[in-house]
Amino acid sequence: MDNDIIELFEHHKGRYGSPRITKALKDNKQCVNHKRVAKRMVALGLQAKQAKKFKATTNSEHGLPVAENFLQQDFSAKKPNEKWVGDITYVWTLQGWLYLAIFIDVFSRQVIGWLMSRRINKELVYDALLMALWRRNFTTGVIVHSDRGSQYCSKKYQQLLKDNKLICSMSGKGCSYDNALAESFFHSLKVECIYDYTFSDRAQAKKIIFEYIEVYYNQQRSHSSIGYKTPARFEQLCV
Repeated sequence: MDNDIIELFEHHKGRYGSPRITKALKDNKQCVNHKRVAKRMVALGLQAKQAKKFKATTNSEHGLPVAENFLQQDFSAKKPNEKWVGDITYVWTLQGWLYLAIFIDVFSRQVIGWLMSRRINKELVYDALLMALWRRNFTTGVIVHSDRGSQYCSKKYQQLLKDNKLICSMSGKGCSYDNALAESFFHSLKVECIYDYTFSDRAQAKKIIFEYIEVYYNQQRSHSSIGYKTPARFEQLCV
């Protein structure tokens, strides 16, 4: 069993702890339990990557109109395209800051829209949402939740919501729990990917982040909240 644990740990680049390792072993028809796997990982010196704190990027100190909170910290959905959540984070490179905007489908935890840019502005979130719309065939009636940042309150972003019959929802002022699902994704991204690198430039950072989102997170990484399935697989099975 030790070799299988090591192989899985290395395949996922140290991102998997004992619960996910246990589930992967069971999927491979091995008779194991969480406690045994956890003990073997300690004995083998294998520890999943740990978190570091990071701060929010958006500025909510503005005079633009804000929307009601329709999500109310309910991060459950019965089907795709019922609720999306969006947020922005930043990544340091030796060339300067790189900003990443994302939109996640609450149902499957799949990242369906994203954009990276050297500037944190309204175009960043507008284009990320536009990608989500294209990928989801311009579905309507979705609750699209974000914080109160000026980018999300801009006329351009709000018009995109209105034109596509999307329902705007925003967190309470200074309440990170209202957008915990998006925060959780950034936690995973930073712990499992970003902290491993000192990026020489934005191009390198973009390549690594693209691979993490599209190749690993959406297609390979299992999620406890959806029965330890990958986002892509969960949608295939449940739709």
